[in-house]
Amino acid sequence: MKLNLTMTEKLIYQAQIYVTLRPSVLDPAGTAVQSGLQHLGYDNVEQVRIGKYIELTVSAASEHEAKEQVDRMCDRLLANTVIENYRFDLLEQQPSINK
Repeated sequence: MKLNLTMTEKLIYQAQIYVTLRPSVLDPAGTAVQSGLQHLGYDNVEQVRIGKYIELTVSAASEHEAKEQVDRMCDRLLANTVIENYRFDLLEQQPSINK
């Protein structure tokens, strides 16, 4: 649904961010969880990788601007891009009117 926005209105987006270790990076926490699951009788679990899930809300003039902002946030703070990959989804929320 496209909205006709004036200069004072911004779109609100919820970003759902998934941060995971790169496949080439060892995951000792995942190995520990896998071992614990096997001790509980879940022998069919073959691999566990531990990651992070982050939700945040961002206001922007457009979806493109929101994506750029979230991408920069991930690159600069939310993910260690040397050892982690990230991806995110944006969900449009209700618009906000700045007063």
